[in-house]
Formats: sequence, C-alpha cells, structure tokens
Amino acid sequence: MGLGTFGIYTFDFEHQPAALIRDSVQELEELGWRALWIPEALGRDAFSHAGYLLSCTERLSVVNGIARIWSREAQWTYGAAVLLADAYPDRYVLGLGFGGQPRPGIKPLAAMSAYLDELDTLETATPNPLPKAPIRRLLAAYGPRMLELARERADGAQTYHVNTAHTAQAREILGPDAFLAVEHAVLFESDPGRARALARKHLHVYLNTPYNLAKFRRLGYTDDDFSAGGSDRLVDDLVFWGDPDTVVRKLRGHTEAGADHVTVQVIGVEPGGSALPQWRLLAEALLPGPTPGSGRTRTAS
Repeated sequence: MGLGTFGIYTFDFEHQPAALIRDSVQELEELGWRALWIPEALGRDAFSHAGYLLSCTERLSVVNGIARIWSREAQWTYGAAVLLADAYPDRYVLGLGFGGQPRPGIKPLAAMSAYLDELDTLETATPNPLPKAPIRRLLAAYGPRMLELARERADGAQTYHVNTAHTAQAREILGPDAFLAVEHAVLFESDPGRARALARKHLHVYLNTPYNLAKFRRLGYTDDDFSAGGSDRLVDDLVFWGDPDTVVRKLRGHTEAGADHVTVQVIGVEPGGSALPQWRLLAEALLPGPTPGSGRTRTAS
C-alpha cells in the first residue's frame, strides 16, 4: 500500500474550516506522515473530503475510513474513486464499510458482497477513463466472514476499536498477503482517573450501539465490561493512554500481532480544536528520520 507503518486517523476535520484543514494536512506531510485516514460520519462527503485533502498535498496518501456503502449507489462510488485514483496516482485508497442508512432485512455481509459485485461490473462498463493503476480498496471487517471477504475481494481489511488479540486473529484469517490496517485511539494523559474519564466519554457512543457491542463480545468482553461507561479493562484495551513512550509501546503491539499499518486516532480534542501538538509528538516517536527543519522532509515508517 505504501502507507508506512503508522498513519493518522481523525474526525477533527469535520469541525474545521477548509483553510485550517489545508494548513493542518500540509504540516502533517512536512512532518513525514504518509497516510491520513478520514471517516464519513458527521456530514463531510467521503469523496469530496478526500479530494480536497489530496489537492492540498503532494505526497500524502488519503484513505476513506470508511466510505459508507448505504450512503450512495455503487455507480457513484466507483466514478468518484476512478477520478481520485487517476488524478492522484498511488495516493488514494478506497475504504468501504456498511455504515449509512440501514436497509431492513439485508445482512451486512450480503450487502457488501453485492456492492463489490456491482463495482467489479462497472470496471468493464464505465465510460470514464480508467487510472493507470487499479483502484486500491479495503473493507471494514471484524468478524471472520467479513475478513474472509476482505481477503478475497479487496486488498485487505481495516479494523476500528479492537484490541491486539483481534489483530492477531485478523491476521490469521487474512493470511500473510492481505493488507491489515488497524485504527487505535490514544490519549496523552498519565493520570488514570482523568484518562479513563476522557476515554469513557469517547467510547460512550460505541458502548450504546448493538453492532459495536456484538463486536466487543466477540473480543471476549461481557456485560460487566459495558456497564458504568466501560470497565477499566475495556477502556485500557481500546484507548491507549499515558506518556508518549507508554502509548507508542502499546501501539507497536498491533504491529507485533500482525498489522501492516496502525492508524492513530488522538482523542480528547474539543470540536473545532486541533490535534497537531499530539501529531507532532507522535511523529517524533513513530517516524524515523531527521526532525523537520533539518534540511529534508522526514521519511515515514
């Protein structure tokens, strides 16, 4: 994928004006980050958002994490992805998941499989000029069957809010060749009480949706872990908090478990604020090469 070992995942740009977003991504690129992951959750359209970020930078790869299949028909997803892949060679990755308005009676696995069928059909039917390199795509996948689909019908899988044990399980299912990207939330806060309070605030929505609860149960957590905002065990597994050395050591646990790429989500930033101070710290800790200002751009891991 050429995304490096570590990347940035952020919701921050949902709350920021275009000029601030531009300045932020240009600094991320200068710091040496090679991959930026963006969700589709709070109003920004997945493809116009990705296109703007790509237009503001020269080397940074942008990954939809995720574009929601129930938000648009496959025809429009394909057309947008073709244009971005053509305009920004080897810098755009299409991440797909089944978020969006649910369709009663349709199972996520069946929906994703049918969506991929239509995308594949469009490759031979579109009037749009094709990019020189194939569109790279990943699937949001957690359970065994969706991971198998990601192995067979995509370049690999991306996971969100999982522990390192799940990363090891996902690698076993995907096999040695499929790409595995793992998101993980982090918080630079060493006081346990404050860190866990902020983490619980972040996890609240995930502990109150049936799909996420089912995912956490598959990971071995129980109803006791979901009560009172989340047990310390659950919170500490899903949000890595502490000083930079502690956070980095825990993040590397995912690569040791089989992840090709770990995309880091800094939490605890108020809407409209910026995680740039934390991204700078993470660049120092995670990305090899000289620091900015030394005469050349840092080369990301």
